[in-house]
Amino acid sequence: MNKQKPNATWKSKLHEIIYEADTPAGKLFDIILLVAILASIVLVMLESVNSFDEKYHAFLDISEWVITILFSIEYIVRIIAVKKPLKYILSFYGIIDLLSTIPKYLSLMLAGTHALVALRALRLLRVFRILKLARYLGASNQLTNAIKASKAKIAVFLFAVIILSIILGTIMYMVEGEENGFSNIPKSVYWCIVTLTTVGYGDIAPQTPLGQLIASLVMILGYGIIAVPTGIVSAEYTKAAGDDNKKISDEEHEQLKTVHLNTQCCVNCLEETHQDGAEYCHKCGCKLRHD
Repeated sequence: MNKQKPNATWKSKLHEIIYEADTPAGKLFDIILLVAILASIVLVMLESVNSFDEKYHAFLDISEWVITILFSIEYIVRIIAVKKPLKYILSFYGIIDLLSTIPKYLSLMLAGTHALVALRALRLLRVFRILKLARYLGASNQLTNAIKASKAKIAVFLFAVIILSIILGTIMYMVEGEENGFSNIPKSVYWCIVTLTTVGYGDIAPQTPLGQLIASLVMILGYGIIAVPTGIVSAEYTKAAGDDNKKISDEEHEQLKTVHLNTQCCVNCLEETHQDGAEYCHKCGCKLRHD
């Protein structure tokens, strides 16, 4: 029994540093990790600039390899620090960590795949836990619920826009014809969508007076179409907020707005959503802090 205790101590300490941000060591590790991720992304972006790459290719390549090796070691240590390694490997962050590590190794066999290192940007999602930005997620959850509640209306609206684009695109094909760049209906529909969304690439433009009149109407219609989804979501957002205020008291409302900032991660099941001051995992009952 005594022989296993030191092993459990260093392993739990390692888990605390890597998976949590409540301790100074854990927060320092996560900040260094974020800096390394940002540095890696910047290196990939600079490597894509030919003039810069030709001048500093060796430096960029060596730097990327150093960061990749560090991330590889970190990935292995994360697996060692948990009781159920497969749980981490198959988790969202586990898959992202793996995908952000292997591109540089793949580049040895497949040219050009090192650019996939940009996937490391997804690892920046940990900034919400590290900087305790969860307190600002309450409003985003309300917006998400409003979008979900209005998805049927938005789907009908988008379907109507698609039908309108097909009709207007077909009309423009008949009015303008191949000689003015509207060589087929799909290309004319593409022009209509680009015009409706007020993007206006300018690669195709109507030349006839009737075509230009229709294009003007499509452009004006585009401004109105853009406002519709915003209005639908805003109405649902306001409605949801009003319903919440009716259903719950002021005290309950304050409790719902409370967001727990505990960053402790269970060593057994990797659950992270624990309340402030929790000593045991609410999912598996494992002790969170090993003193």
